[in-house]
Amino acid sequence: MKTILNIIWLILSGFWLFLGYVLAGALLCVTIIGIPFGVAAFRIGVFALWPFGYTTVERRDAGAPSCLGNVLWLVLAGWWLAIGHIVTGLLLCVTIIGIPFGIANFKLIPISLFPLGREIVRTDQPFASR
Repeated sequence: MKTILNIIWLILSGFWLFLGYVLAGALLCVTIIGIPFGVAAFRIGVFALWPFGYTTVERRDAGAPSCLGNVLWLVLAGWWLAIGHIVTGLLLCVTIIGIPFGIANFKLIPISLFPLGREIVRTDQPFASR
């Protein structure tokens, strides 16, 4: 079932969101300071491309640098990526079939705003921090 949902997601919005994250990652990788943020954008882009069957969990070892990085991320890229998720989610919620995909889009907003200090894991993978 996850594969079918991911294929429909890919067609409806996943590919375009992935391109947005790749664009943000490429722009952030222009400077040396932005490379860690660009890597985070690429990581989230893959999650936005194929989200069903994966979830995010908070990393316990993330500290003050992640908090500072999240503030910089919010200023540099997070706000417009979140706007992309909001617009796509609203457009998907117009039809009854698209409502689950719109809700999935809304669930991507928190990680698009504050990605550092979070880890993307499989939903069937046992882990202690969940």
